[in-house]
Amino acid sequence: MPLSSLAEIDAVFPWFFPVMATLFGACIGSFLNVVIYRVPAGKSIVTPGSHCACGQPIKWHDNIPVLSWLFLRGRARCCGQKFSFRYPFVELLTAALFLVCWLRFPPAIAICGWVFVSALLSATFIDLDHMIIPDVFTLGLGVVGVLLSLALPSLHGQHDSFFAMASIRSATISLQGIFIGSGLVLWVALLAEAMLKKEAMGFGDVKFVGAIGAFCGWQGAVVTLFGGAVVGVIWFGLAFVVQKITGRTTASAALKAETPEGEPAAMGFGVQVPFGPMLAIAAVIYFLFLRDFVATWFKQFTEVL
Repeated sequence: MPLSSLAEIDAVFPWFFPVMATLFGACIGSFLNVVIYRVPAGKSIVTPGSHCACGQPIKWHDNIPVLSWLFLRGRARCCGQKFSFRYPFVELLTAALFLVCWLRFPPAIAICGWVFVSALLSATFIDLDHMIIPDVFTLGLGVVGVLLSLALPSLHGQHDSFFAMASIRSATISLQGIFIGSGLVLWVALLAEAMLKKEAMGFGDVKFVGAIGAFCGWQGAVVTLFGGAVVGVIWFGLAFVVQKITGRTTASAALKAETPEGEPAAMGFGVQVPFGPMLAIAAVIYFLFLRDFVATWFKQFTEVL
C-alpha cells in the first residue's frame, strides 16, 4: 500500500493505527506469555501449539488475548483448571506499551520500541520467576539493538542526509551504550561485592544494562542503572510493608526474595531480589518519556564543563 494511502487512512480515521497497534500488542503479549514460560524451561516457543496444563490443545477461540480469559472466568474450558491473572495482565501491559510507542514515535522508531519493550517484558517476568535473565534477552537484545541502529539511524537521533555516515554514528552510539552501560554496572557490582563481602549483583544484570544501552545509548544506560536503584528502593519498601501486613514470606513473584542459598526469605537486608524488573521499568520510562530531556541535560552539562 502506498505511503500516501496510509497517510490518507490516518487523516480520515486517526484512531485506526492506534487501535491496530493496541490489538497487535495484545497478540504479541499472548505470545510473550509462551516465551516467559518456555524459554527458561528450554522448550520451543514454536511447537507444540498452546495447550492446557492437562495436555489438551487450546482452541483458537479460547486463546483470544484478554477476552478469552474474561469469558472463561480465568478457567480452562477442557478441565476447569484456573489460569493465572498474569496472562491477561501481560497482554494488557504489552498492548498499552505498544500503543504508547505508536503515539510517541514515528512508525519506524515505534516498531523498534515494540521489539525493545517485548524483550524487557519477557526478561522481567522470567527474572521474577527464576531470578535469571536468559542470554537471548541480554546478548541477543544487544545484537538486535546494534543492527537496528545501523538500519535506522534515527533510533539514536541521527538524521544526516548521507545515510552511511548517519548509520555508522548510530551504531557507534549503540556500541557505546553496550560497553559503557555494562562496564559501569560491572564496576558497581565489583565495588559492592568488595564492601559487602558477597555477590551483590548477578552478571545477567550487567549484560542486561548493556543490552538496554544498545537501544538507549550510554546516557540511557546510566539513567537506567540509577533509575533502577530508585525503583528498587520503592519496590523493596512496598514489598516489605505488604509482607508485614499479609504475614506471608512470598505473597507473589513480585515480592520474591531469597537467601544466598536460594531459600525463600522475608524482605530484609541480606536477601537477594530480582533486579532485572527494576532495570526494565527504568528503561521503559527512559525510552518512552525521558530520552530528549536527558540528552538535552547531558549536552548542557558538557557545555558547562
